[in-house]
Amino acid sequence: MSSKTYIGIDVSKDQLEVFLTSTSEYQNVANTESGISALISLLQSANPELIVLEATGGLEKPAAEALTVAGFPVAVVNPRQVRDFAKAKGILAKSDRIDARVIAYFGEAIRPEPRPPKTPEVQELEALVTRRRQLVNMITEEKNRLDSSPKRTRLQIQEHLRYLEKALKNINREINKSIKKHPQFEAKNRIIRSVPGAGPVLAVTLLSDLPELGSIDRKALGALVGVAPLNRDSGRFRGRRSVWGGRARIRAVLYMATLAATRWNPVIRAFYNRLLNVGKEHKVALTACMHKLIGILNAMIKNQTTWQGNS
Repeated sequence: MSSKTYIGIDVSKDQLEVFLTSTSEYQNVANTESGISALISLLQSANPELIVLEATGGLEKPAAEALTVAGFPVAVVNPRQVRDFAKAKGILAKSDRIDARVIAYFGEAIRPEPRPPKTPEVQELEALVTRRRQLVNMITEEKNRLDSSPKRTRLQIQEHLRYLEKALKNINREINKSIKKHPQFEAKNRIIRSVPGAGPVLAVTLLSDLPELGSIDRKALGALVGVAPLNRDSGRFRGRRSVWGGRARIRAVLYMATLAATRWNPVIRAFYNRLLNVGKEHKVALTACMHKLIGILNAMIKNQTTWQGNS
């Protein structure tokens, strides 16, 4: 067993359950600002090689960001990967302590790449974009309810919709102000928006949720977003390649942008049609186009060039 310290943190709404591999020690702190500060103080002397947390619907963000800012190497991983690791080790039981221990030993065995620290500017933009996403979801839900609501509640839903749509306009203004306030955002936004099919929603999503854009290679970026096809071959069997994992929020927005690009972007449209003409299924061709589009954007950001029409 390694003498280095790997730390696993199981995250819940109220608590952070912490396990250290070097001492087999558990710690438990509140998932609050003061609790996270106490955790940082506790871990200073441990000098961890890596701290691993699962992505937990955003509950992990305050701890992950605070630990990263404090200078610790932090990786946020897909829960399915950790669960598969636990099954492979024969660990079927679940509790906060068991999960923290499994996460720590997953980090020791797999060594996931630590996440780069997010600047305060990126954190601010991410919060605005997250709130925008929440408002869009609420508007969609209320519109769906409106179609089948009785007359007694329809006026109330319509009033709520007006409030939400006003709030969405306000958050869009705040996002635009944030982009214009920071030259690095404005330059990247201009480059992304120059690509046919890449609209404002894709641009702000990439700025807030994919700060690595332009700084890593195309293959690594495809895996990070979750659009790189993975082999499923064994012996003579050749399975259909598939994509999974990655950052689902980016992938959802990239999917919609790629749909538009297959109509309005000459490079993506030609690539899409070529794949269909050789017999690729619609979904397979569209995923390949997503991979190509994010690769084009990555190269453009890296080279600081706008769309030339022949990328």
